[in-house]
Amino acid sequence: MPVVNTHNEWDPLEEVIVGIVDNARVPSPDPGVFAIDYADRARTMAEIPTGPYDARVVRETAEDLERFVELLRSHGVVVRRPAVADHARPFGSPEWTADGEYNYCPRDVVLPVGDTLIETPMALRTRYFEPLSYRALLLEYFEAGARWISAPKPRLADGSYALGPDGGPVLADLEPVFDAANVLRIGRDLLYQVSCSGNRLGARWLQRTLGPEYTVHLLEGVYDGSHIDTTIMPLRPGLVLLNPDRVSAGQVPALFRGWDIVWCPPLPDVTTSHARARATSWIGMNLLMVNPELAVVDAAAKPLIDALNRHGIETEALPIRHSRVLSGGFHCVSLDIRRAGALEDYA
Repeated sequence: MPVVNTHNEWDPLEEVIVGIVDNARVPSPDPGVFAIDYADRARTMAEIPTGPYDARVVRETAEDLERFVELLRSHGVVVRRPAVADHARPFGSPEWTADGEYNYCPRDVVLPVGDTLIETPMALRTRYFEPLSYRALLLEYFEAGARWISAPKPRLADGSYALGPDGGPVLADLEPVFDAANVLRIGRDLLYQVSCSGNRLGARWLQRTLGPEYTVHLLEGVYDGSHIDTTIMPLRPGLVLLNPDRVSAGQVPALFRGWDIVWCPPLPDVTTSHARARATSWIGMNLLMVNPELAVVDAAAKPLIDALNRHGIETEALPIRHSRVLSGGFHCVSLDIRRAGALEDYA
């Protein structure tokens, strides 16, 4: 089997990258950080908090990530980690300057499709050079036979970011821009969410790059906030988890018509006094399938755990105490590099 082999979200997991929280921080305000992360709670960019996360947040998150790593290894999964970076160091382009954020969410940075690793043209300037923390791993996978490409680096000019008439964020179609977490893989079909972290040009670039072997399906008008994996999560062939707050019965993507649906129950609002919390309680949907019968789920999401168990999916419940603050659950903080399966058509 190729060293990189990923065709869907559920085949038995064999190798994964898990993020780290070292030097995590809220980046300095810029138009992208404002429009994507804080448009609903800050009147101006000057109100965006910046600087390192609380030491307690970092310490407890590091503990939670280590428990996650230990669990995956207990199931025979090879776990890799990105390099530590100084996210406070400024960088820029001829048009802007920024500083960094974290290496907590590898799911956003690289999109594995089959035996190919795609560095994505991410929406935030603050994460522009984040792929460099994965460079040693990408080189290793390349030397072992994987294909490795990078999307065109975007300019990310000020005009890329705006607020729509309803006050929601808008990502302009000036150039291909998307985070890898805007995409779900369902064999030969990829579901691509158009949102403030992925535009239509990004979907067109991805379709043309992958070629006729794959079909990229646009998901529009469902959720424009950011990534797809707190809205839709395929669990195994024929079973999908949907967010009832964002997807109505009439909006179920055609890919999943005929599939059984787990409508995610209301999840406990794991409150946080931290002023920088960016995710809602729906971050509890952000689970990782280790295989078609086993999911790693936030221990606080008890109603979801019960719903999954009723549908024949066993769960490993682990704490991930600051998923709302850092905007990432178990799917976000992991990047599946190899799953034991082949390319299939599930449509």
